Amino acid sequence: MKHKYVNKNFDDIMDEVKKYMVKPENLDLIKKAYEYANEKHAGQFRKSGEPYVTHVLNVGYILAALRSSPQTIAAGLLHDTIEDCDVDEEEFKKLFGDEIFLLVQGVTKIGNLKFKDEKEYQAENHRKIFIAMAKDVRVILIKLVDRLHNMLTLQYMPEEKQMRIAAETLEVYAPIAHRLGISEIKNELEDLSFMYLNREKYFEIAHLVEKKKAERDGQVSKMIEEISQLLNEHHIKFRIFGRSKHLYSIYKKMINKHKRFDEILDLLAIRIICDDVGQCYEILGYIHATYRPIPGRFKDYIAMPKVNMYQSLHTTIVAEENIFEVQIRTEEMDQIAEQGIAAHWAYKENISLSHEKEQKEIEEKLTWLKEFALMSGEDGVSDDAKEYMNLLQKDIFEANVYVMSPKGRVIVLPNGSTPIDFAYRIHTEVGHKMVGATVNGAIVPLNTVLKTGDVVSIRTSNQSTGPSEDWLKIVKSTHARNKIRAFYQKKENEKKSADIEKGKDMLADELKRRSLNADDYMERKKMEAVVGALTYPSLNDFYYAIGTKAISAGAVVDRLVNHTSSKSMDNEELVKMFNRNESRRKRSSKCGVYVKGIDTMMVNLAACCKPIPGDDIVGYVTKSQGVKVHRCDCPNIVNEKSRIIDVYWDDNLEEKDYEVEVLIASTDRSFLLSDIVTVVSQNKAGLIHVDSKVMDDKISVTTMLTVLVKNSEHLRTLMANLKKVNSVISVERMIH
Repeated sequence: MKHKYVNKNFDDIMDEVKKYMVKPENLDLIKKAYEYANEKHAGQFRKSGEPYVTHVLNVGYILAALRSSPQTIAAGLLHDTIEDCDVDEEEFKKLFGDEIFLLVQGVTKIGNLKFKDEKEYQAENHRKIFIAMAKDVRVILIKLVDRLHNMLTLQYMPEEKQMRIAAETLEVYAPIAHRLGISEIKNELEDLSFMYLNREKYFEIAHLVEKKKAERDGQVSKMIEEISQLLNEHHIKFRIFGRSKHLYSIYKKMINKHKRFDEILDLLAIRIICDDVGQCYEILGYIHATYRPIPGRFKDYIAMPKVNMYQSLHTTIVAEENIFEVQIRTEEMDQIAEQGIAAHWAYKENISLSHEKEQKEIEEKLTWLKEFALMSGEDGVSDDAKEYMNLLQKDIFEANVYVMSPKGRVIVLPNGSTPIDFAYRIHTEVGHKMVGATVNGAIVPLNTVLKTGDVVSIRTSNQSTGPSEDWLKIVKSTHARNKIRAFYQKKENEKKSADIEKGKDMLADELKRRSLNADDYMERKKMEAVVGALTYPSLNDFYYAIGTKAISAGAVVDRLVNHTSSKSMDNEELVKMFNRNESRRKRSSKCGVYVKGIDTMMVNLAACCKPIPGDDIVGYVTKSQGVKVHRCDCPNIVNEKSRIIDVYWDDNLEEKDYEVEVLIASTDRSFLLSDIVTVVSQNKAGLIHVDSKVMDDKISVTTMLTVLVKNSEHLRTLMANLKKVNSVISVERMIH
């Protein structure tokens, strides 16, 4: 069957445009854009063999069908010219102006993204899209329409590319269409993606739907007749029709709710459209008085719209042993439910608005977009794409608690949010200066969980010293957590800056005390030579260590005076440098290893040889990661002469598990792996990972075990027992 959004030509666009545009300048702009695109794409073809311009024509047609502005349709027709046609930007601006240029450029930028992995790609792509959307929603509208037509012609692509594009569409573009309330495009994108990603399940559900179609149509028709008669008796003007569930939504319900196809309640669905909100509730009353509603299935999205502007009454009723989902809404609500922002933004020639004002109007309607735009512009929001998307997902898209300020402003928060989350959503400074809260007129603890309908008032004080770090354990929203962390990070940075300056002053004072010229000795190259012999990544970190007395200023001066480039620090000088002495009480690191006389250096176990208690160990002073502890026989350290330091296992080490890799060589036989795992269990070692491979000779087997042991004695016992397993040839401890 021919799809309504394919094989369109320029006359089709103009026919659609003339339904809501008559001004010659608007029609001329669209014609000019088409002629330019047609010229620039000449000689270019799609995988289907069609001229490339057919793609932009279909994009233009869909935008016209959505009643987009002439600038948006023109940008849709031109959206690939800058990227694919080597167009001069200045020439483009002269012909079409800055507004259309920025729209086309925005669409182009979204597509040009390269990342190291799929998760990063999806997160960053989402982030780029939302940032573009915060600036101008039309960019996203064009991109969604562009993707829809590409999905409608995806059959001409290689299978691998079909799968990749379909997955991206399902993960990135369909959710965007949903957030913007454009269910018509969202449903198309989801079903098309579903068809390419899981053909078997797609056609299985399609077959089940078709098989039940005649039976369902009869049941729905009968119900429509009954409800129509009921509403006519009460002289209500209405439209009523059956509604089809799209295939991907049926599949999602079957998977997420673990239901069979015949258990999906809203396969029998009816929609009633009336003139005003009062009639919606009146119709609901008549239906509930006539048919038995199913408890817990009533949703009032008129009083509490979804974050994508969707409004409707939903109820589920039982009639003659059949279950029907009934939706009741006004004409305007129905249009918004299908077209989302496009319905709100339908172009009207007699109302002339700047695109800035249009954008503002959309933000007013899509409250989450306004909140998002504010969040994007504030400090304390991470540039990390995954954290950024986590903020959006948790704080906006999964938010479903609606609370109010005393002045009636509705704030949408995630489940479990507290007055602290509310305060930070009002404004960062309100959160920082918060000293208390009242909910519904009563003073409440700050960890009170807010419920929909609560009226929240925040008490602030200019004498407040700022948020408590304990608030991080209370808040639910990523937004509030980021703000609190940013506050403490700023305080930490200020304190560190002060300690850096203090360290410089302490070193200068020590040099002056010895009648030495501070400027000469604190010259950058000389200082960096000292830093290079230690573990600090920068000169400022080194000054900070002096300022916090982690390093002796006197020992630094000794080093500056006596330093020769070939000399590395020995144990004695390191002890002196770190302002400690041999008699000082030993203090082990988190890994159970201590450096005698020193407790200010970072100490970690090396990943290459994975030392465990009982192993002979040695420390290696790295450039920026403190002391790395290696086994003495580690090949990565055995030839090192400098930067080696004595380290020791703590005699009073608290018992814990250490990860070790063991390589087993054997001949192949039945139940070999089972016997190996049994021995590991009998020796009370933890098993993290097993990787067993039969070699090319089809006889030899290598088995890599990652196990948890207490110490070297525990490991030796385990390895000895593994060697006793029938057909095992050797057992070795691995070093990378």
